[in-house]
Amino acid sequence: MTKKYLIRTFGCQQNTADSERIASMYEARGFEQTDSLAEADLVVINTCMVREQAEERVYGLVRTIRNGEGKPDAEIVVTGCLVGAALREPSGKMAKKVVSRLPDVTLLPIDEVGFEHLPKRADSRLASVVIGNGCGNFCAYCIVPYSRGAESSRPFAEILEEVRLAVADGKDEILLLGQNVNSYGSDFLRERIAEQEPYRLPDGREVAPVMVKHLGKHRIPTLFPHLLEAVATTPGVSKVSFLSSNPWDFSDELISVIAENGNIDRLLHLPMQSGSDAILRAMNRWYTRDEYLSLVEKIRMAVPDVRFTTDIIVGFPGETERDFEDTLDIARRVRFEKAYLARYSPRPGTASAKLDDDVPREEKVRRFHELDRIVLTLAGRAHLLEK
Repeated sequence: MTKKYLIRTFGCQQNTADSERIASMYEARGFEQTDSLAEADLVVINTCMVREQAEERVYGLVRTIRNGEGKPDAEIVVTGCLVGAALREPSGKMAKKVVSRLPDVTLLPIDEVGFEHLPKRADSRLASVVIGNGCGNFCAYCIVPYSRGAESSRPFAEILEEVRLAVADGKDEILLLGQNVNSYGSDFLRERIAEQEPYRLPDGREVAPVMVKHLGKHRIPTLFPHLLEAVATTPGVSKVSFLSSNPWDFSDELISVIAENGNIDRLLHLPMQSGSDAILRAMNRWYTRDEYLSLVEKIRMAVPDVRFTTDIIVGFPGETERDFEDTLDIARRVRFEKAYLARYSPRPGTASAKLDDDVPREEKVRRFHELDRIVLTLAGRAHLLEK
């Protein structure tokens, strides 16, 4: 009898893309997919832990399966960010917690799920294509450098081949994914930059890596503008989107590529996190509020029909009412199409976990709802103006 598997995915679009590869991996081993916990011989839980609530949902699901909603002898495999953090978080506290709360599961590092099998894509038109994994920015609140590891980029030609195969399979919309797509290629370009070597694209052209300002002093080499253009000009691709891009390395070359290719999505995700310079510094975000606003204006000048979404955290340690007002001010100026809001919660191993979580929960909730109301109101007005 064919064994059946079920995948439950928590978290972001990259987790969803990873689950598509996991599905392909198990089907290559002879498993058949099911949507029923009661039928599943194997349950794979692809985890997120960017917030404490997401982590707790994983523990709750395992309890649910063990308490009778799943097969008594079903194997449970836990993968994704929770496992990555348990392996890399330097204090060891995360590993002890996972082992104690998940004593009878198999832990699968997502790094062990390769790209040799084409993803089992769920969407009829959209293909999510992972271009890189990990991050080395170490924002004070973020556990991604531990949950995903150091930044690594997939080969340029491999990415384009996956795009071409997706188009051949009827997908005409491409979503490029990475923790920081703007710095794609910086991990394998540094040696070339030191030796002043050009990079040869798969079509044979030699190009100079784009040099991006970093902290106002250093410069980061990236191939993302070249990659985005190559994907946008692939025959059969009607739309290209990308997630996620940090404000500090959004290059002029990238803006030009977006402006020159009409099939690149005009809805750009540009995480802000806070509108307060003091909080941005405490978060280890490498830009000021004025630099963020200047970037938004620069993009709007080049791409008049652009719209923005963003990420914002309220209640970060030390956030005063004035700091919060600065965030509201930017929300009013930019008029985000949508804002993904989060109430701050400390994550193990991060720099902010050592700070006093001094904003009361009730105040975090109030600020969350006030900011959400303003974003939704302004987005609604923007739609009325467009009509």
